Amino acid sequence: MQRLVYYILYPFFWLTSLAPMWWLYFKSDILFIFIYHIIGYRKKVVRNNLKLVFPEKSTSEINYLSKKFFAHFCDIIAETIKSITISEEEIRKRFNVTNIEHLKPFYDADKSILLMAGHYANWEWSGILNRMMEHQAHAVYKPLRSKQMDTVVKKIRERFGGIIVSNKLVVPMLYRKKKKNINTLTYILSDQSPKDGHYKHRDTFMNIDVPMFTGAEDLAKKLDFAVLYLQVEKVKRGYYNVTFKTIAEDATKFEDYKITRKFYDLLEAQIKEMPHLYLWSHRRWKLRN
Repeated sequence: MQRLVYYILYPFFWLTSLAPMWWLYFKSDILFIFIYHIIGYRKKVVRNNLKLVFPEKSTSEINYLSKKFFAHFCDIIAETIKSITISEEEIRKRFNVTNIEHLKPFYDADKSILLMAGHYANWEWSGILNRMMEHQAHAVYKPLRSKQMDTVVKKIRERFGGIIVSNKLVVPMLYRKKKKNINTLTYILSDQSPKDGHYKHRDTFMNIDVPMFTGAEDLAKKLDFAVLYLQVEKVKRGYYNVTFKTIAEDATKFEDYKITRKFYDLLEAQIKEMPHLYLWSHRRWKLRN
């Protein structure tokens, strides 16, 4: 059944992706009406998360942010579909890297990089970064249950030359490449919630005590990798500025969990500036104290 759905849906998405962005955003507006006003997809989750994080905001302010989030969320769906066929020239214009020269000292030092990012603004277009790297580029992801949909996700994210690696395989892969003296840049979405009992550290995220993944920090220390933050800012609909920020040039000099804290400080600053661009529909605070 899943295979049948794949053979029906993928050609539809492929054909849809050929449409110009203005048409896809028109469809995004229609999708917003359906998701927000008709079926109310995860509306309660979004509002509860916003109330939890912004207790000082009124009900009308929370509803306003919720609405803005769902409009942006529908745009991300449209932009992800466009990723199937978007040209390199167009995506470079829309996902503009402001300081690619920031990576040069790490290349010169023969140093691999872990690139930490959050579910903020647009994380799906980051695949174009692979075209700009001197290091071998990888992105970590959690495989989907559906093999067919997993194939679609990998196709989209590997279009511009990066290598998509399962979260269960990335550690041995990076160790192997380190032994072979292959320098890498590995992109990790680092703000997800660990499973209960599968974490060793808690800290605050938006003033709420939650468990945290520390895998990026642990890897950087063990393999002597630099750690950077990928700051993505929305300029206007369909256009983003991307900036590399150094978290740790030498991870081994940092006390435990300081790198993770620094990452969350950078992400929180962005969320507070434009809250609706964060992915409020996932249950990041479900294991809070």
